[in-house]
Amino acid sequence: MKTTVDLSEELFRRVKAEAALRGRKLKELVEEGLRLVLEAPRRARGEARPTLHDLMQGSRGIVDSGVPDRGSNPKHLKGFGRATRRRR
Repeated sequence: MKTTVDLSEELFRRVKAEAALRGRKLKELVEEGLRLVLEAPRRARGEARPTLHDLMQGSRGIVDSGVPDRGSNPKHLKGFGRATRRRR
């Protein structure tokens, strides 16, 4: 089926160049992009992207080194991120 789509000049140039680099027709690249978008899992409306914390939740705590988490101990975080002067 034929259709007309208005694209910005910059996007058109980028798509055309990418198609040429891949040795494909512009039409093929556009079809592939549309399929990828339509096949991607849909997020619930208004749901934000998952954070790294959310994504790694199942992996945390897998290895028990026996060393307590220093990131949660204020004693180990004192002065973290501040430039310190070195004494000679």
